Amino acid sequence: MSDDRETDGDAELIGRLRIIEEQPLDARAGAYAALHDELARRLESGSAAPADG
Repeated sequence: MSDDRETDGDAELIGRLRIIEEQPLDARAGAYAALHDELARRLESGSAAPADG
């Protein structure tokens, strides 16, 4: 994020994305699909924290 409001969740997501990017190309698609599924489940369940605005 470009501002100073980075949360623990943001830092965790960035870390996970970095790990995925370090994987061989053929393994990335599966890792991104799994991350997508997890984030979609969180959104659908309403467990995501509301953004400050």
